[in-house]
Amino acid sequence: MTRIVFSLVLLFSIGSQSSAAEWQTLFNGKSLEGWTQKNGWASYAVEDGAIVGRTAPGSPNSFLTTLGDYGDFELEFEVKVDNGLNSGVQIRSKTKEVADGQGRNNQVGRVYGPQVEIESGPAEAGYVYGEATGRGWLTPEDRLKPHDHFKNEEWNQFRIVAKGPRIQTFINGQEIEDLTDEPIYESHPSGFIGLQVHGIGDRDQSYEVRWRNIRIKELE
Repeated sequence: MTRIVFSLVLLFSIGSQSSAAEWQTLFNGKSLEGWTQKNGWASYAVEDGAIVGRTAPGSPNSFLTTLGDYGDFELEFEVKVDNGLNSGVQIRSKTKEVADGQGRNNQVGRVYGPQVEIESGPAEAGYVYGEATGRGWLTPEDRLKPHDHFKNEEWNQFRIVAKGPRIQTFINGQEIEDLTDEPIYESHPSGFIGLQVHGIGDRDQSYEVRWRNIRIKELE
């Protein structure tokens, strides 16, 4: 009996370790190793265990992106943003390999793909936008309603589950979006994760957005 109990405990322990090992830390809290910047000239730095993105006058949208690509996954992170700043996290995103029109959003190298909105509120945090895709919001208009689940000037817990054409988002445990979009999945079945610092035009004021505890679990 003792041997059987011990074996069960050992199996449970191994199973728990295996499950925990599925999570991959994307940010080590110390450096930007594993990340690269695309578009714009906003600045990114590591301060107090967080990635800090700061706006720059005249810069277009900037993105700090993972070196690796991800398809189906569960992503978790914490974020804190200055009031008045619009930000977001790109998922399954790419850079354009050919120009597809005039204007900054259509040029070679432009980041494009699904983006989960980050914004002080009440606003549209957690809804899904088609960054530089020409589609605007992927979240249907009838569901695009401002809410106050995002806590201004505090750390907020985000959870994103992308499985096939379905994208679910949660803020502080509250489900915000459950979107099924076949066209965006066909064009973007996988891609990098990107931390956006939104352009602010020529405004002099500097804004910050901070991310920490970023981890991902790839799904089968």
